[in-house]
Amino acid sequence: MSGAAAVSKTIALPSGIEIFYREAGDTSKPTVLLLHGFPSSSHQYRNLAALLAPTHHVVAPDFPGFGFTSVPADLKYEYTFASLTATTLEFVDALKLSKFSVYIFDYGAPVAFRLALQKPEAISAIVTQNGNAYIEGMQDFWNPIRELWKSDTPEIRKQLADFLLVPATTKFQYTNGVTDPKLLAQIPPETYTLDQTLMERPGQVDVQLGLFKDYESNTKLYPQFQEYLRTSGVPVLAVWGKNDIIFVIEGAKAYKRDVKDFKLVELDTGHFVLETYGEVVAQEMIDWLGKRGL
Repeated sequence: MSGAAAVSKTIALPSGIEIFYREAGDTSKPTVLLLHGFPSSSHQYRNLAALLAPTHHVVAPDFPGFGFTSVPADLKYEYTFASLTATTLEFVDALKLSKFSVYIFDYGAPVAFRLALQKPEAISAIVTQNGNAYIEGMQDFWNPIRELWKSDTPEIRKQLADFLLVPATTKFQYTNGVTDPKLLAQIPPETYTLDQTLMERPGQVDVQLGLFKDYESNTKLYPQFQEYLRTSGVPVLAVWGKNDIIFVIEGAKAYKRDVKDFKLVELDTGHFVLETYGEVVAQEMIDWLGKRGL
């Protein structure tokens, strides 16, 4: 049963950044922090937040550079994953969220793991939905981005922008891997249309290319992320679109090496699982978290 829809809010952080976020559920219930990926925002959690609201307090922020979060130009904000993590920590502290489960997807995964390295006591459980922490999870899709890691030239930047920041690729991320035509037809066009529209704002090409470049820094931290998983005892539920070519299913299976309390649910869909299996994911989360008193 779905609860009330998430309420849109903003909060001004001490740094001057104004975070847009969605919140649902009673604050007295266990908190779940939902961290989005590229090229989306907290909009991707509009339905999941309502589904979790009867049992959980749900918070979903927009990262700087995404959605409706506002970063003053005079801050000269550096769009790196270290910065996204620092801002997320500032946001968590501003809302006084001392303990929470975290749902990680795409870019949300390295942000959450970086946060965990700095504040391990805050995270009670991880739900990873195509949120990667293993080299095995990154295959051929990443080859053009790896070229940027090797040589950051204007030519390679233009090639990447023409490949990854265009409407066809944004839509592709939502539709590729969805094998059921009925489910494919149910994906609302406003999802990829909103993402693309926001990416076409002034300055966004440089923001997104900078994050593509900096993603290499996450892969260098993978050994530390994995050590955290081994030593912290944090339970992990993986709900993974098994047809995703961006973060492939091998990345989900790799968690089993390092996590003692691990469950994998493979779903016959692609990258944006919630658009086709949102109710399934919500029920898996409610049952799994509930059994752990979270």
